[in-house]
Amino acid sequence: MLAPRILISSALMLVAGCAHQGTDMKSEAPAIAASTQPSAPVARIVPYTVASPQGDRVDPYYWLRDDTRSKPEVLDYLKAENDYTTAMLAHAQGAKDALFKEIVGRIQQDDSSVPYLKQGWWLYTRFEQGKEYPIHARKRGSLEAPEEVLLDGNVLGAGKGFYQIGAWQPSPDGQQLVYAEDTSGRRQFVLRFKNLQTGQLWPETIANVEAMTVWANDNRTVLYIEKNPQTLLGFRVRKHVLGTDPAADPVVHEEKDSTFYLGIGKSRSDRFLWIGLSSTVSTEWRYADANDPSLSFKTVLPRERDHEYQVQDHGDEFYILTNWNARNFRIMRAPIAGAGDRANWVEWVAHRDDALLQSMTVLRDHVAINERSGGLPKIRVKTIADGHSELLGFDEPAYSAFTGANPEYDTATLRIVYTSPQTPASTYDIDLASGQRTLLKRETVLGGFDRANYVTEFRFATARDGAQVPVTLLYRKGLRRDGTAALYQYGYGSYGASMSPGFSDKILSLVDRGVVYALAHIRGGEEMGRHWYESGRQLQKKNTFTDFIDVTDFLVREGYAAKDRVVAQGGSAGGLLMGAIANMAPDRYRAIVADVPFVDVVTTMLDESIPLTTNEFDEWGNPKQKVFYDYMLSYSPYDNVTAQDYPAMLVTTGLYDSQVQYFEPAKWVAKLRATKTGTSPLLLKTNMEAGHGGKSGRFRRLEEVALAYAFFLDQLGIPVETAASDGFEGNADEPAAADGFEAKHAH
Repeated sequence: MLAPRILISSALMLVAGCAHQGTDMKSEAPAIAASTQPSAPVARIVPYTVASPQGDRVDPYYWLRDDTRSKPEVLDYLKAENDYTTAMLAHAQGAKDALFKEIVGRIQQDDSSVPYLKQGWWLYTRFEQGKEYPIHARKRGSLEAPEEVLLDGNVLGAGKGFYQIGAWQPSPDGQQLVYAEDTSGRRQFVLRFKNLQTGQLWPETIANVEAMTVWANDNRTVLYIEKNPQTLLGFRVRKHVLGTDPAADPVVHEEKDSTFYLGIGKSRSDRFLWIGLSSTVSTEWRYADANDPSLSFKTVLPRERDHEYQVQDHGDEFYILTNWNARNFRIMRAPIAGAGDRANWVEWVAHRDDALLQSMTVLRDHVAINERSGGLPKIRVKTIADGHSELLGFDEPAYSAFTGANPEYDTATLRIVYTSPQTPASTYDIDLASGQRTLLKRETVLGGFDRANYVTEFRFATARDGAQVPVTLLYRKGLRRDGTAALYQYGYGSYGASMSPGFSDKILSLVDRGVVYALAHIRGGEEMGRHWYESGRQLQKKNTFTDFIDVTDFLVREGYAAKDRVVAQGGSAGGLLMGAIANMAPDRYRAIVADVPFVDVVTTMLDESIPLTTNEFDEWGNPKQKVFYDYMLSYSPYDNVTAQDYPAMLVTTGLYDSQVQYFEPAKWVAKLRATKTGTSPLLLKTNMEAGHGGKSGRFRRLEEVALAYAFFLDQLGIPVETAASDGFEGNADEPAAADGFEAKHAH
């Protein structure tokens, strides 16, 4: 419902004097007087039978599903919920506006990405003051050369409710451009082609495609992925030649197995084009000569269940990252001609029980390996000639580090990106011969940010079954761990997606008001290795939810927060997490924000017409099988709503969401409102113009962040004007985070 695990190359305590020590904050949370409260919408009940091989279920709110997104009764209900949310939060509108202004005020608006060199051109993306969308540009040969604007999102997106540029790629000779754009938020992109010599668009367009393309070396042939119009699943790779009718584009590959995602790409050497096919537990790679426009693809190794691999070329060999007889993966070498026979594979990097190998970057003389151990990412560089291996060091307690844009094959420089909760994103070039690191750029944070005012911790919480769950903490220096502070806890825990600790200028709006930020690295991700993922999916999925709750209990016990001052947020599969903890442990959380939440697990996974359902069977299970049906039914948030007090809840969705359909959260809120006890607010906010990612534009998206934060602060009783300064009070004996990053050095 949310995001594939593998494809070609996928978010916070009061000062002592304001902490309301010893008080029951639940009784003090701001609220509208009962006499002035608006009436909540009441969804009508229309029994609908959801059939399955395991028996029928009655869904009283199924009528809220409208695949056309045009039925007046559905749109009217969503509008009524939006109006109710607006009315219920009217008293917090000033706080939201102030938070939005504060968050925007930290952004250097006229910013630019670090340029990277490809085929003689320096490519980069920049923003202009006050403008929403990126500008993609290039310079020929030198950064001192004149700028050529390739695409200006502010021009292209003018007057549109939603606009996003997906893939954009100049042809190898730099004379043509292909780009993908989405104007609905539903990830149904349209391909357009631009002559960079004349600035004119080619007449042809190609609709309903994935946001990825790749050029063959003839500068006229482009590969793209066609989507199924019903499921929105990419299922065909087609070949287009500039100036021809797209209706005649030949199919290069058609995927018959609907559990597989499709990806396309080009080797760093520019020698091969790739088709990557991936399901939850298996992959297959195909390659073709990029110099041959006929593009006859060969298979590296046919797909096998439970075998995942990645492949890159080096001379006459393939380097293969594989979990064949290696749970945490290893790297093999094989001749290109014989790679289809594993008898020809030779181990180059051995499997380790204590380190997960996640990806690799193969260059002319070196291979950079992104690995993960002890809950944190690492980068290992290995020399091809002699096998010498060196692990890059990073010295903050929690951080993220990963290889960045490295499009050139013949290079002696490796680009990496480093960030931590205290350190803004920093791009480095590493000289692979000397090891010297050159800082190219560190994200500028305005508004008086000083990393010395914050403390980062990396702790382990003991789960109820004994598992050690990593948790990253960020708080203002001077925190008194006396159990009075507020806590914001975030989590995800699905698809093997590791939540690496990185910098967020947005989170500062909570942390600077004394809120502790906790990122829970729960099972379902891969922070602790492949087993961490496997023990948080399918029939072990509940570990994801109990881990999150156990982290909350640990942090309260350790004095980081008051037990009645914990708020939580998660989105997509993390929204499922929010729904589960709301059912399982409502007393632990003061407020919850569930963004685009996947909450109607069983019904959705029974319906193969819903986008992405079939791709998710190996993640969640197939409910057509009783063992999975029963287990999924036991935790599905929609199916487990009960008559109990729930936390204050703000639920968000997008009408055009293709990952988690809007009707899941809409039905969930309707059922919660009809069933729950107590008086805690329950709010649904539907973006009527956007999809899974929310609003488009860098500032408009921040409005949604500000809304969530205003909701949390309101529920916690923290005035927005309460913010830390250089005179922040606290315990001076608290340790500061390590600050030796510059001396040493993912995600």
